[in-house]
Amino acid sequence: MKKSKAQIIATIGPSSHKFATLFDMTNHQMDVARLNFSWDTLEYHQKQIRVIREVAKKIGRAIPIIQDLPGPRIQGEASHSYNITATSALTPRDFELVQFGVAQGVEYIAVSYVGSAKDIMLCREIIEKYGGKSKIIAKIERKIAVDLIDEIIKVSDAVMVARGDLGNEIPLEKIPFIQAMIVKKCKAAGKPVIVATQMLTSMIENKVPTRADVSDVSNAILQGADAVMLSEESAVGKYPVETIEMMERIVLEAEEHMGRILSINTL
Repeated sequence: MKKSKAQIIATIGPSSHKFATLFDMTNHQMDVARLNFSWDTLEYHQKQIRVIREVAKKIGRAIPIIQDLPGPRIQGEASHSYNITATSALTPRDFELVQFGVAQGVEYIAVSYVGSAKDIMLCREIIEKYGGKSKIIAKIERKIAVDLIDEIIKVSDAVMVARGDLGNEIPLEKIPFIQAMIVKKCKAAGKPVIVATQMLTSMIENKVPTRADVSDVSNAILQGADAVMLSEESAVGKYPVETIEMMERIVLEAEEHMGRILSINTL
C-alpha cells in the first residue's frame, strides 16, 4: 500500500486511547501521536504512552510522541486563552511536565504560546538539565510569534502553525496567507512544519468530510507542509479511524498531483 510522504499527527483522547483503536489508526497511516497535557493526570498520560509504545511494537514501526505543553493557558467555560501578563511561555507546571516527558522518553515537546526564541532556548535548557534528547516544536499561536518568526524558526527543531489560537489574535482572512508564509520560511530553513487545527472538523460528527475540509488539507500539502495534524477529530470525534484514513487519501492525492506538476515542469 502506498504511503504518503507528509506525516499525519493524531491527538489521542477518549475516542482513540484504547489499544485496538490506536492499532487501527496506525494501520491506516497515523504516523505520530500527540498528547495534550492541558488535560488529564500524569498517571493517565503515562499509561497512554505505554499503550502507544505497545502498538508501535505490535505494528513493527516507531510512533513518535509529541508532548504538547499547556503553557500560560487560561481555561474558560467553553474556550481558552493565554495569560497576557506571563513573561514566559513556560510556567512552573510546564517545567514539571518537561521533566516528566524526558523521563518517559517522548520524542517531541511542543511549546505553547511561544513569544520569542528565548522560550525555545529555555525549554531546551530544561530538557538538557534532565538529560533528555527530545526535540522542540514551536507552536505559532500569537501575533508576536508571527512577527518574530525568523528567530523562532532558527532555534526550533520544528514549527507548528496552530491556527486555532492564532485566529484569536489575527483576522481570520489573513490566516491562510500567514500559514503560507510560515511554511515557505520553514522550507527555506530546512525545518519541518506542521499545519494544525480544524483540518477535518466536519468528521467529528460525520464519516464524510465537507469539500472545504478536503480542500484545506490539500492546500496545506500543496504549500509544502511536512505534517498535518488532527485535534478533536481523533481525540473526541466519533470516527477517529475513518478520519485518519480519509486524511491519508487526501494527502496522497495532493502529493500525486504535485508529482504530476513536477513531471510536466521538467519536460
